[in-house]
Amino acid sequence: MFVFSVPLSNLVNFYNMNNSHKKSLLHLSKVDPIMAGVIKRAKVEPLRPRKNHFESLVVAIINQQLSGKAADTIEKRFRSLFGGKFPKPAQVLKLSDVKLRRAGLSFQKISYIKNIARAVERGSLDFRKMKNLDDEEIIVSLTKIKGIGRWTAEMFLMFSLARPNVFSLGDLGLRNGLKKMYKIDAKRHHKKLQKLLDLWHPHKTTASRHLWVSLRLD
Repeated sequence: MFVFSVPLSNLVNFYNMNNSHKKSLLHLSKVDPIMAGVIKRAKVEPLRPRKNHFESLVVAIINQQLSGKAADTIEKRFRSLFGGKFPKPAQVLKLSDVKLRRAGLSFQKISYIKNIARAVERGSLDFRKMKNLDDEEIIVSLTKIKGIGRWTAEMFLMFSLARPNVFSLGDLGLRNGLKKMYKIDAKRHHKKLQKLLDLWHPHKTTASRHLWVSLRLD
């Protein structure tokens, strides 16, 4: 008989992620009728932490101010400079700006990417220590690096670290979702927004992901 073997740690992590995701959905559905409607109509999978945090930050820089298609093209060209694999920080630092420019990166983005690589190499950006830091401490440490703004740091918290309670006021899609679903202008309706965020706590990441999905719903 064929037996499919999966490491126990993987099974535990899978169970914990799914269980946490279900708790988020139940909480949001209970406290927010509008969000409950979105949850019923749209399936959002549990987030899984990404392993290569350096890659996540570099890809975020590549994606800044670009359409998805253009960013994907540049990312592929960037990888091709390193044999199709995502490079380590030291490899990025060894490559000249001129060669990196051939991938379609602006010199400004090249400097940002090298700033991140340099911080990792010097140890001032230590991804291993992040598990012991709260969200705001991580944002502060990341935004010290030129090229990483608060929005990039918040996206990193959500999608690279899978932190559960993140909402980004700097994200246009989320602000548009608030206008569409709640008639809330994030720049003017501060009290209404804060009440909503308090309702979503501590599951703001799941709420954010459903707000993005809501933009595609009729």
